[in-house]
Amino acid sequence: PDLNGHEKYGLGNVKYNISRIRVTAVEFPSASISLLPGTGIKLVIANASLTIDMNWSLRTWMFKDTGRSTGYISKVFVTAIFSTPLDHTGHTLISLTSCRTTSGDIDIKLNGKS
Repeated sequence: PDLNGHEKYGLGNVKYNISRIRVTAVEFPSASISLLPGTGIKLVIANASLTIDMNWSLRTWMFKDTGRSTGYISKVFVTAIFSTPLDHTGHTLISLTSCRTTSGDIDIKLNGKS
C-alpha cells in the first residue's frame, strides 16, 4: 500500500507520499525449518536482504520534489513459530503463533529533480 502523511519540522509541515512500492529482489542465504514436538514448526531466516523500488514526493511551504527511490535492507533476521493443530475433520491447520523480525542496515538512494 501507498504511504501518505505529514510531519512537523521546525517552521512547517512536510507532506510526503510514497507510492508504487515494489520488492525487486529477495535473498535468503540461511534459512531453516525445524519441528517443535507438541507445538508445531519453527522457521528461522538469518542474514536475509531485500531491495525495493518506489516513487516518492515531498512538499513543504518552500519547495516540492518528486522522484524514484531504491532501498536496500540487509541483515534481516526472522524467527517464526507456527502451530499445527488438527481441525474437526482431521486436516492440519497452520497458524502463526509468534514472529520476531529485526533488520540491521537500511540504505536508501533518492533520485529526484532537486
